[in-house]
Amino acid sequence: MADTRTLAVMGAEVHKGLRSQLAHPLGHVISLAVGMSMYLGLQFVMGQGRLREDLLPPTLIAIGAYWFLQYSAMVMVADLVEEKRGGTFAQSQMSVAPPWALMLARLATASLFGLVVAVAASAVPAAVAGIRIPWNAGAVIPLALLLLDILAFIYLLAAIAVRSPMVGALQSLFTALILLLNGAFLPLSLYPGWLAGIARLLPTTLGIEAVGKALFDGLTLAELWTSGALPWLTAHTAVLAVGAALLFRRNHRVAVRDGHLGQY
Repeated sequence: MADTRTLAVMGAEVHKGLRSQLAHPLGHVISLAVGMSMYLGLQFVMGQGRLREDLLPPTLIAIGAYWFLQYSAMVMVADLVEEKRGGTFAQSQMSVAPPWALMLARLATASLFGLVVAVAASAVPAAVAGIRIPWNAGAVIPLALLLLDILAFIYLLAAIAVRSPMVGALQSLFTALILLLNGAFLPLSLYPGWLAGIARLLPTTLGIEAVGKALFDGLTLAELWTSGALPWLTAHTAVLAVGAALLFRRNHRVAVRDGHLGQY
């Protein structure tokens, strides 16, 4: 019975979050239009006056992952900070559902919205520039891990937001670094070795690399595993997920103890 009630509360949280985001679509449309124009414009510059067919497919995957992260994080973190400042976050915790379940419901809302946005935003440049990405069933697992890696990072940001309103600065810093280094403008193979090593520490990069090897190099799951791409991606995702869960548990407990669950 308790499980059913928890699921009902989570469903209501998802419904509330989606309605809140869809109530003001114009801002999202403008942001997407600017982002898509920037991507195509930069690819035009990188190609020295033309769109290079060898650069477009891998960079489109990378910018799609960035868009998923950017818009999912915006939904998850910005809403949480706003509710904390308004004092309504504490009220949402007064339910039969445990705190982690409510956070997972928020994450589900963010992922649904972010996925729709990322797919739509990727489809437009693909249609405009005639980008074709080959499909390989071996990319399913790396793609799923890429999405989980991103969601684990967003949960980590949300865990920070429970205690600190300065999470916005951290979010802007990391998303900017990810955009610059994850291969959205140039494939990782063109980076210097030291810079590629730094890029692989950031969310999305390992997943994009693994998906690219499956799609463009035709690697199977077994080959991705023996090459090290899949083990490193799995480990990166697991570390982020465990770290985010532990940090949320700690920050939520401290906020309750100090009486700061309602406001910062």
